[in-house]
Parts: sequence; C-alpha cells; structure tokens
Amino acid sequence: MQWLNLEDNVNLLSLIGAILIILITLVVVGRMFQQMKETKGEAELSEHNWDGIGEYKNAVPLGWAIMFLLLIVWAIWYFLLGYPLNSYSQIGEYNQEVAAHNAKFQEKFHNLSADDKVAMGENLFLVQCSACHGITGDGINGKAQNLGVWGSEEGIIEVLNKGSKGMNYAMGEMAPAADLGVNAEDVPAVAAYVAKEISAIKKTANENLVARGKEVFATCTACHGEDGTGVIGGEVMAPNLTQYGSAEFVVDVLNRGKDGNIGVMPKFSSNILNDIQKQAVGEYVISLSRGE
Repeated sequence: MQWLNLEDNVNLLSLIGAILIILITLVVVGRMFQQMKETKGEAELSEHNWDGIGEYKNAVPLGWAIMFLLLIVWAIWYFLLGYPLNSYSQIGEYNQEVAAHNAKFQEKFHNLSADDKVAMGENLFLVQCSACHGITGDGINGKAQNLGVWGSEEGIIEVLNKGSKGMNYAMGEMAPAADLGVNAEDVPAVAAYVAKEISAIKKTANENLVARGKEVFATCTACHGEDGTGVIGGEVMAPNLTQYGSAEFVVDVLNRGKDGNIGVMPKFSSNILNDIQKQAVGEYVISLSRGE
C-alpha cells in the first residue's frame, strides 16, 4: 500500500479539500476573533431569553454558510462520483492482496508430494474442521460425521441406511435405502458393488456380494446414473460416486457444504481455502478412512 499516492484522483482531491478546509477555517476563525475584540453598539436581541441572558439576533456568518454549502457539494460529489474514481475501494484492495498471496502460494506449493499434502491437510483440518469433527476426525461421539468411516465401504453402508442430505444437488436429498425399496440384507451388497466397481476405493470386503449389489444398484441409477457419475442427460444431478473414497469427493463436499447433526457445514468455495489447501484437506480426510 502506497501512502500519499497523489497519482490517485481521490487521494489528490481529498488532500486539496483538506487544505482548503484548513485555510478557510483559519480565515473565518481569525475574523471572528477580530470581531470579538471590537466593541459593539446596540444590537437587536431575539425573543429568546434565559434568566435575563439574551441572544443576539445575528445572521449566520457568511463564512460558515459558504463552508456549509461547500461541504454539502463535496459530500454529494464524493459519494456519487469521487469514490468510484480509479475503481479504488478497501475491499478491492483486500481482494487484490489475497489474489497476490494465493498466486505466490500456488507457485510455492503446486508440486507437493502426497505425504506433504496429507501433512498440510492435517494442519488445515485441525484449524478449520476439528471443532465439529474432533481432532481425530471421529465426529465427537456422533456430533458430526465420523471421518474414520466416511469414504470407506463401511461409510457407504452408513449412507445407505441413513440417507444423505444437504449437498444441494438437483436430485435433492437421498432417502434411506429402506424408503427406496432396498432390503436391509441387500445394503451390504450395494456397498460392495459401489466400493469395488464404481468408487475410487476399488476393493471390497464382500467380493461374493458384488454381483448381487450390481443388480440392486439399478434402484440407484435413477439419480446416480448407470455409471454412478450422477450425470443424467448431460446434467449433474447427484454426487459422483466414481470419486467416492478420493480427495476429489472431499473437495466436492467442501465446495458445496453439507447439513449435519449439529448444524450446517459451510461451503469452503470462497477464499477460506484455496484449491491446493482443499486438495490437501481431501487427502488427509481420505487417509483417515484408510487408517493411514
């Protein structure tokens, strides 16, 4: 930030205005003191009288009247024309500084190793996420999502049993599997199929259930599509299950926010976290479900 930047029209005109105000004030005050030294003759009093103390019926001093009118003109000019000149604002300056900082950050950290991303993500998680999810990501006894489970095959089973809400996809909230006509005994089968064949997990603890899960998954294709991408007719309608179990799915949740038991998780799509930081948080969160 450059102080006393006279190339800025607002700064220059503000400085000129300030100097004029000081000069005019000195002249007016000097004249007033001079007049106070002069003996006055008889003068007309107003009707106001307080305990015998009268008030002279004087007109508003010319200097005051001129200053008052000039200040009104200055205020109108400043708010309607002066402020937008040169497109300067404190908010704009803040945004420029944030953009410059983010550019330096991107340049410094764009080639982070996988381990460094997890380490960075852990630090960010402790600052931004641990208040609700706990410092270990366990969800603090059910207060928030247990991130040691979310992102795993067990997490898919939990979502199927409880449903999912608050990610603001076009298809709306996902009802529990029972409400969608999926039998309880088929839930592990669907989870096995999604985990092994669709998601980024690419493995399952129930290989023998994959075939059955593929059959039952037909119920899910109405929202997630046959390939699980959530794209139907070229439109993104539901979460992309091919990213489940990866940092990209975590980033999607960070960008969209989510409803939870203790309130609404805010969106991190603003300047709270940049793209590298969100990717780092994603890598760390997924490492929890992998037990790393």
